[in-house]
Amino acid sequence: MNSDLKIAINAAIEAGTLIMNYYKTDYEIQDKGYHNPVTTADYAADTRLKEILSEACPEYGWLSEETVDSADRLSKERVWVVDPLDGTKEFVEGVPHFVVSVALVENGVPIVGVLFNPVSKELFSASRGEGAYLNGAPIKCISKDNVGEMVILNSRSETRRGLWSPFDGTFGELRAIGSVAYKLGLTAAGQADIFASLRPKNEWDICAGNCIINEAGGKLIDLNGASRLYNQEITLIEPGLIAGDINAVDKTFKILTGNN
Repeated sequence: MNSDLKIAINAAIEAGTLIMNYYKTDYEIQDKGYHNPVTTADYAADTRLKEILSEACPEYGWLSEETVDSADRLSKERVWVVDPLDGTKEFVEGVPHFVVSVALVENGVPIVGVLFNPVSKELFSASRGEGAYLNGAPIKCISKDNVGEMVILNSRSETRRGLWSPFDGTFGELRAIGSVAYKLGLTAAGQADIFASLRPKNEWDICAGNCIINEAGGKLIDLNGASRLYNQEITLIEPGLIAGDINAVDKTFKILTGNN
């Protein structure tokens, strides 16, 4: 295991342990925007992650959902891309579908990815060229040949808003789960065929998961069919995303974009 991966794993576990001090207790909740809460736990985990990762690798850049962005990162060859608590809405509701997400990007390419669910103790990890793992065991993306049997992990909020209604009956199951990053980890571990989102996401939502998906033999593309280079000036990724086994992604892309 390379040193950057070890550092990321240790940081994610420590941040997750810190988050559990707040889980199902009293803490402050603020709204950054419509249906976009942030809690004391988010900020505490972010502070600890930055301390650990910046101390270990002071020359690396930093991009986090909960840190004021700085253009300094754009000139760095290597950058940590972090979401200290992906799935804050689930955390607030007491639903155990949230993770600490830590990625390392080199010249735009994710080379380390770690996701840690502190409730279930699931630790998804990957580094470029070394495979993907769940709690130390190798994982691989899967795919059923028949789209009508595929399980797609999608968004609880997108489902509630009816965005998936046009695809009712197309896939085997649309399984709504919180946390974008967690869905990517579960997909990489073969617990579903596809992760898909019909709405834009940010780099910190998906960067670690992208690395894990890649190393699990899959790919991640946006709904324009393009892969993502990270540490961009504009971190929002539009219009949506698909990830999983390569063949499953290609089939799903045609359906979601009307190109089948």
